[in-house]
Amino acid sequence: MPASAATPRPTALLTALPPWRWRWGVSRLASRLRAEQPGSGRTLTRLAASVLANLRHSGALTPSELAAIEGMQVQSLTRVLNELEEQDRIRRSRSEVDARRQNIAITDAGRDALKEHVRDGNRWLAEALGQTLSPAERGVLQIAAGLLEQVAAAEVATEPRNRPAHASTDAEGAAPPL
Repeated sequence: MPASAATPRPTALLTALPPWRWRWGVSRLASRLRAEQPGSGRTLTRLAASVLANLRHSGALTPSELAAIEGMQVQSLTRVLNELEEQDRIRRSRSEVDARRQNIAITDAGRDALKEHVRDGNRWLAEALGQTLSPAERGVLQIAAGLLEQVAAAEVATEPRNRPAHASTDAEGAAPPL
């Protein structure tokens, strides 16, 4: 069905909301949040924190599901999963349906470590939002945050890819075009 005047064509949307601007803003914010984490007291690597956050958000996942979310191979997650298990931050169990399947779940210790890890970044973000944006702008960001979560979860067909559906295939990277 052809695009109508009421339904903007994708190219028109991309002109109004260029992907590089979104990627740049999200990337800069993520970098700043990482910078606000306590340096020497940091108990979680970025990957370990991401794994715990995904488990907390999604519930128990298999190593393959976690790897797809992270845009990695399962083998690349082995070390961090082993470390998190040794620290009692995750628990592995066999599926009751398929004994070959391993489920990974976050533990109370993992939730506590994640909460501590993000506390300072959240404090900085709350202060930055309060000091930088008006109440109306914060309201817009609240809506945009939900929309970004939807975009991150979208299964969108693009050119052939080597990464999971949620991972970007844009060759330009997160930085603005030069």
